[in-house]
Amino acid sequence: MSSPQTDNSGRLNVINDEIDLRRLWGLLMDARWLVIGTTVLALLLGLAYGFVATPIYKADGLLQVEPKTGSMAGIGDLNELLSQESSAEAEIQLIRSRMVLGQVVDQLHMDIGLAPDRLPLIGGFRAPEPTPEGAPVPLFAGFRDSETYVTVNHFNVPDGLLDEPFTLQSEDGQPALYYDGELVAKGPADQPLRSEDGGIHLELGEWQPGGEDLILTKYSILTVVNGIRANLAVSEVGKQTGIINMSYTGPNQGRIRAVLNAIADNYVLQNIQRTAEEAEKSLEFLDQQLPEIKSTLTNAEEKLNAYRLKSESVDLSLETQSVLERLVSIEAKLNELKIKESEVSARFTREHPAYRTLLQQRRSLEGEKAEINKQINELPETQQEILRLMRDVEVNQEIYVALLNKVQELRIMRASTVGNVRVIDSALVQPEPVKPQKGLIAALAGLLGLMMSVGHVLVRAAFNRGVETPDQLEEQGISVYAAVPLSESQQKLDRVMAALRRRKRGKHEPISLLAEKDPGDLAIEALRSLRTSLHFAMMEADNKVLMISGPSPGVGKSFVTANLAAVLAQVGQRVVVVDADMRKGHLHRYFENDGQTGLSSFLSGQADLDQVLVQTKEENLSFISRGQIPPNPAELLMHKRFGELMDKLSEQFDLVLVDTPPILAVTDAAIVGQLAGTSLIVARYGQNSVKEIDVTINRFEQNKVTIKGAILNCIERRASNEYGYYSYYKYSSDKS
Repeated sequence: MSSPQTDNSGRLNVINDEIDLRRLWGLLMDARWLVIGTTVLALLLGLAYGFVATPIYKADGLLQVEPKTGSMAGIGDLNELLSQESSAEAEIQLIRSRMVLGQVVDQLHMDIGLAPDRLPLIGGFRAPEPTPEGAPVPLFAGFRDSETYVTVNHFNVPDGLLDEPFTLQSEDGQPALYYDGELVAKGPADQPLRSEDGGIHLELGEWQPGGEDLILTKYSILTVVNGIRANLAVSEVGKQTGIINMSYTGPNQGRIRAVLNAIADNYVLQNIQRTAEEAEKSLEFLDQQLPEIKSTLTNAEEKLNAYRLKSESVDLSLETQSVLERLVSIEAKLNELKIKESEVSARFTREHPAYRTLLQQRRSLEGEKAEINKQINELPETQQEILRLMRDVEVNQEIYVALLNKVQELRIMRASTVGNVRVIDSALVQPEPVKPQKGLIAALAGLLGLMMSVGHVLVRAAFNRGVETPDQLEEQGISVYAAVPLSESQQKLDRVMAALRRRKRGKHEPISLLAEKDPGDLAIEALRSLRTSLHFAMMEADNKVLMISGPSPGVGKSFVTANLAAVLAQVGQRVVVVDADMRKGHLHRYFENDGQTGLSSFLSGQADLDQVLVQTKEENLSFISRGQIPPNPAELLMHKRFGELMDKLSEQFDLVLVDTPPILAVTDAAIVGQLAGTSLIVARYGQNSVKEIDVTINRFEQNKVTIKGAILNCIERRASNEYGYYSYYKYSSDKS
């Protein structure tokens, strides 16, 4: 959608918020070689990175976590209640814990780093030197190549120097340890190296120094553990299967396999230690109970023997013997439940199903015991007493024997604990590296290059406010008298001129008129169209003076002025060109003039009209150069002699073309415009914005100069504007 607005000068401004998809496509087509080149370059860089980058390998293994049963031997049916499925997520976090990984770091000496002192970038791409055939290569805390073989058995530093690099050098065949350029310790390789304060301690294993220094670093346990976690992946296979997959990635196949196996071994070991620890706690509890039960049994036996001696032997009837056996059995069960309750209460609350089951069993046994006690109360007093004493002895004896059996069982369990975790598959390294994925990297790099190049084109187009079509000026109420295409021939001339300037020989070299050198050029055809438009535009003008100005330097005013004059002269009109740019004018180069005697000479009174007005080699075309550069160009233009000059030229010629400096730079054009009957401005394609042209016109209007319209110069043939004016000029230049 487009919404019209009117500015202070009365011109119509149109705000266009539509997205022109055809123009966007045209912009991309114009920059297709940039897009293609950037995409191909990014693709090649991605491929190069894929081949140069260090390959990353992957080792994997499997663990099984079995259901964990209660470890309290001899408790019986409660094991089923106390057993529970081990949470896979909890086991995964346990594998990744510092408890397990810290043991791996200590076991493999991963907290000691030893590497050659090389540049970070160049050294990283240096090919590894081959090691002697059959020679061991240290996985950790060591370095080996064809010349160097050094291993570290122990390296300890204060906490403040953790993760700090030390330099290990060979001096006279002996190892020397440096930190920050200062010697820390030096001595024979087969003896420990210590600093003066004893805080730094180094013990070497192998010492075969080569030609380069080594960087020795003692890493903090947290740094190494975090590094392991970054490369370690642990997950459950399926849901509630108890199968855990572990994988570890890294550039060294031997290292990643050793690390993953060490993680699995230490995880299994801690699981076994945990199970044995539970058995140990149960054993400690029973060892505390045994002396008490032994003492109780001894007291009961002594009381029974004393009573028998006192009352002589008392035989129990079969019925009484049966009651005694039942009572002993119940007492034994109650005591066993008491022990169970002591252990269960340490793990569960009274609301737990296991605890509630124990309480229910105890209440049931106590009920049976109460019934038996009623039967005992009906017996004679002597039999009641002997029954109670024999009950105490047999119950305590049975409990004591049971506890002894349980102690033996726990000791056997502690010695033969295997845990509920086992290694199914030990670590193996996949033969092919998992990174870098060359195809994916190349595809992503190419896609990124494509996106960046397209984004660059669109962003550049979005921020480029330069005029690209005459319609942009017409929408603002600015008449466009001509749209001049960019001339390839003129570009060649410009390149030649630039080359001459670089050699400092082309400052005064003449420039051929395009209207003479290539009359069929598209730019000249556009100027012929301008010639027709000027015929009607100047019919209502006050005089024959046509001023050509512009908003900024480099828009092509001189090119348009010189070639327009030649086109007008070719149809028989008498034309004079006046270079009123007395600051940087170079129109004299188009007409093979030295420019030393010209307008400034006439206005300052140093020359008359006959001396400054010269006839060019083009028939009907005369020229007045700028002359020598004066210190006060604007003051000279304001002199009455300039007005008199315009009047005399208007009498002698059909058209007076005046080329002026840019209005936004200096005020000269505003002075000349007050004497011109017709005024035009030249804007360059893609360089001058609509806002800049609007400001230019306002500047003239502030000085009472009316701008008839604009000439859009140097229109480039692009896909984004190929459907416009350019096509028409192309048609006019085609040869049949």
